[in-house]
Order: sequence, then structure tokens, then C-alpha cells
Amino acid sequence: MSSMFGIPIGVDVHTRHICKIGSHTAEYARVLVDVDTTRDVVGGISVSFPNGNGYLLSDLRIEYPSRCSFSKAFDHTDRNCVGAKDKANKLNEMHLKKEQQDTTIKVAVAHDRDLVEQIGKDIYFDLVDHNKVWSFCVEKQMPFNKVKEEVARAFGVPVECQRFWTWAKRQNHTYRPYRPLTRLEETKSVGELRVAYNKIGNAEAELNLFLETTVIGPDSHPLPPPHISKEDILVFFKLYDPDKLQLRYVGRLFVRSSGTPTEIISKLNEIVGFSPHEEIELYEEIKFDKYQELEFGSCVMCERLDKRSSFRSSQIRDGDIICFQKLSQIEYKYADVPSFLEYVKNRQVVCFRSLDRPNEDAFILELVAEQLDVADPSKIRFTRHNYYFKKPESNPIQYRFEGHLPVMLRHYIQDYGIMYYEVLNTSLPELQHMKTLKVAFYGATTTKEEPAIHNISLPKQSTVGDVLTEIKKTVKTDAELRLLQLRSHMIYKVLTPAATIEGIDDKYWTLLRAEKIPEEEKGMGTRDRRIHVYHFTREADQEVRNFGQPFFLVIRVNETLAAVKVRIQHKLQVPDDEFSKWKFAFVYLLNVKYLQDSDIVSHPFQRTRDSDLLLPPYLGLEHTRNTNRLQQLGCLN
Repeated sequence: MSSMFGIPIGVDVHTRHICKIGSHTAEYARVLVDVDTTRDVVGGISVSFPNGNGYLLSDLRIEYPSRCSFSKAFDHTDRNCVGAKDKANKLNEMHLKKEQQDTTIKVAVAHDRDLVEQIGKDIYFDLVDHNKVWSFCVEKQMPFNKVKEEVARAFGVPVECQRFWTWAKRQNHTYRPYRPLTRLEETKSVGELRVAYNKIGNAEAELNLFLETTVIGPDSHPLPPPHISKEDILVFFKLYDPDKLQLRYVGRLFVRSSGTPTEIISKLNEIVGFSPHEEIELYEEIKFDKYQELEFGSCVMCERLDKRSSFRSSQIRDGDIICFQKLSQIEYKYADVPSFLEYVKNRQVVCFRSLDRPNEDAFILELVAEQLDVADPSKIRFTRHNYYFKKPESNPIQYRFEGHLPVMLRHYIQDYGIMYYEVLNTSLPELQHMKTLKVAFYGATTTKEEPAIHNISLPKQSTVGDVLTEIKKTVKTDAELRLLQLRSHMIYKVLTPAATIEGIDDKYWTLLRAEKIPEEEKGMGTRDRRIHVYHFTREADQEVRNFGQPFFLVIRVNETLAAVKVRIQHKLQVPDDEFSKWKFAFVYLLNVKYLQDSDIVSHPFQRTRDSDLLLPPYLGLEHTRNTNRLQQLGCLN
């Protein structure tokens, strides 16, 4: 391999790809070249390989003062392979990200405060979600003592009062504190600690730590951590209240492995404010296996502890969790810790939102009909939540849907716990034989009026005329109406009154709009013409992008643009200072021809017949997207 501008270092074989174009095959890869920076390389750099193929190197990126890194080497047959170039760009981005990750480490520090805030609210099993704790990124070479200084500033705990524990993932999929860092380990770099950390079964790229602190007095003054021996075991405690159905974190203790739970009962009672001799039951939270659940059903292990057996014989070790509760004779629905954890594991919390107000949480309840005071539950229809767009799906859940609730709440692989509801006038069994259309009604104009969305449900063999009749009844008007089908902010079709509604495409990219037929269209002369008028803007690439609400306009023979502009400004009620910035153009097949005030608007339209075209020409109104203004004009889909 050789280069006319420098010495090639090599080809990154991981970025080598082949792209086939017609009968030709093109190859590209990322190549590193040492370049003489005194020479002009702007015009392009070529590299020759032993097999004689010539490559053009592009996308120069300076990595060192005397070295340029060039990505995406293409020969002349590959320049049309847009997909290949895009793939190479992504590979380069991934490579840069990996380089950055290889030099830094994320350190996440969990503290007692995190356990208090999360357990019983965000989580119930294990101890903490490390994605929600304090964290920061450091260089691999940073000494761990520097990390302790950062923690001191963040938590207000002096360095000498800190003790850090590493975490370990156990065979039963739990994630618990494993052991404290030694003084020798704290003198090492963060990168060395992460290597040792991964040897105990952790595959994470970050370094997760638990900060143990000891405080005393009403001011919570921190003290140096107590000495611990091989006999001492760090145990975390949660308290369960069956009356409130509440599980919360209450603290941690060092217990002797040879000791028994009876020795710490008075201490636990003191921590939670019980009387010293209160009888309590203790349970070990062993595991919550979400992976086994998918195949074999629920798997929560929480076993009662024998208060007379030693912690060693009960196999209690550092990082274990003990849940306890008062001993009660009252019959509760979930009387003990195991039954409550089973309930938490198997329950499905659903947040119901009105389909008309999708951004407002309405209530969280199992009995939806009772909450809504609806006598017939079959008139309630549900719609899934789209996780990616954060809004309702376009189609509701079918009445005969046979999936379970978790399936209804899942969008691809994401569980979100949100469901939208609407109360219908017709029961869902009857609705199966009907078609429901969402129709926006604007009244006399598409200007200042806010559109009203109407759900029209009719038998599938009904006609468009029947839909318009229903809308007339709803909005209480005798005016003559029509139904338009809009796509991409353009008028796709004017539906005839005789057309059946079963064949109407009502997918999410289609908008149905009912409107009053303007008087100017009813009084059209033989030489008058009805044209499409659309809003559009042109981006940096000069591509035409439509937006807002399209409409029809009748133009007269020999009517100039100046006269048409007066009528459009009046129709849309745009202020003079804003309207003066608008441009007007004849747009046909994305070709834009700007018009002057003296131009006769009908002339360019006379060369085409709208009825023969899938995309008819239109009069384009070019202006910026002023969201507030568009909302006032009713121009938002």
C-alpha cells in the first residue's frame, strides 16, 4: 500500500465493507496515513493498494499535529453508494466513542440517602438503581484518593470518614455490596480498581461503589468508620407495614456471624421507634428472578429467619437484606413480607389517561368503569401508549383482543404502564360492525377557529354523506359540507358523498377534514378555476417542505397575484407586517416558480388538469413556521 502524500500506516479491517452497485463491486475502509503537513492535501488524497485499485480518501480528521486520520476510502465506483457512506460514518462515530470510553470510567456512588429515597418508591427488590445515584466520569489514571476528595465535596463527608464497598452480581441475579476497599486498593488508580472489580463477576463499564458513613448526634456529625473484623457482617434492613402496604429502608448494622437475630431485635425496635420488647418477625430477601419469570412464572424468594440460629448457620453474608415487621394477629390481605413481595412482583400498575387529554394523568385504578361512573363497561375503549413518540397509538385495542394486560402495556420491548381510555356512546361489541372516523371540523374557514375533533361511528356500509349528516347534527348547522382527505399537509382527495366509508383510509398519516363549502365556489363561473393553496418553507437544501392546513381558492380569469394576495390575507387574517414577508410561487412536482404581483395567477395552472394528476400543482405560500401564529390560524395538523 502506498500514498503520494505520505506513508500509509494501515487499513482498519473492522471498517472494511463491500457495496454492490449494478454489476460493479465497490470497497471502502478507514485508512490511517502519516501526512507531510507542509504539502497541500485539500484537493484529495489517493492511496494505491498492491492489487492496483485506486482509492479516494475523504473526511479528514486531525488526530495529531503531524498525522491526519482519513475515514471512508472510496474508489470511483462507490461514490453513489450513499448507504455505504452512511454506514462508514456510523462506524467512525462508534470508534470515537469507544476511544473516549477506553480512557474514562464512570464512577457511581450509592449512599444511605439513595436507599431511603428509592426503596418502596422506585424499587422494592435489592437496594438501589445505580442509574439514579450521584456519578461522575474520571480518567482511568486518576488515583482513587482523588475520587474520595470529589465525594467529600459532593456529600460533605470528610475523606477520613469514608469507607467504600464494591458491589458484586451474585449467581441468583441479585446485586449487593461485596466487600470494603482496602487501604492498599485506595492507593491504586480507578482503572486498576475497575479491572479487579470485573474479576468478581461484574461486566459493567462503570465502577459502582457504596459509601459507608457513620454519623452521631442531632447534627449528624460524621465519624471515622468503625473497625470491622472477619466476624462482622454488613446487613441492610427494610421495614414492612401491612396496614399501609409499605416497605421502606430503615438502615444497616454490622452483626457478628456467630450471633443470632434475637441479639439485635431491641436495636431494630429502637431504630424504627417500636417499644424495646416489641415482637417482630424477620425474613431474608433472597432473590427476585425476573429472568425466570418469563419462562416459569413468578420467582420471589423471601424466607423467614430462625431468630435462635446464628447468622452464619443462616448463611447471612455481607450485603444481605433482612426485612422485618411487627407480629400482628390482624388479618391483612398481604399479611407478611413474602406475600407482599409476591404482590408487588405480580401486580401491574396502570396509569389511565383520557384520550382527549393524553398528557394528563387521570387516575391509577383497577376498576376503570367504577372510577368513571360508567354503568356499561363495554362502552370503555382503551388505546396503547407509543413509547417512542410519547403519545397514544393511532388505533385502539380491539374488543376481542386476547392478550393479557402486560401485553397491552408493552410497546415492542418497553413496559410503560400507561393506558388511554375513552367513553363511547356505543358498546364495543356493536362497534365491531361499525367504522369510526376521526373528523376535524373547521366551520366556515380554516383560520382562527380551533378545530373540533369528532368521532363518527357508523355501520361500515354507510356513505360519506351519512358522515356529513352526523357532523351537521353534532355542530348544529344546515350548511353544505364536504369531506377532505389530507396527507402531508396537502389535499389528497375530496370524498364524494356516495362513497362508502369502509374503504376510507384512516391511518395515522391521513387526516379527515370536514368543512363548509365557501360561497365563492358555489358561484364559480365557467372560466373560473379552483386551485390548491399550501403553506411551505425551503430548508438549507432548498427542498420544499409543506406544513399547516391546505385549502382551496377560486381564482378569476386574468386575476393578478396582487389581487389574490388581498383575498388570501383577508381569509387567513394575517397582519400586514407579517404578510409582507410572505412569498408566492407556482409549485409543480417540487419545482418552484416565484410569482410577481403583476403575474396572472391562472396562466401557469392552465397548462395542467388537476383531475389527471396525483400531485396537482398548487399556489405555494412560503413563510417561516411561526408555531403560535399557525395555531391561531388553525394551520396545525
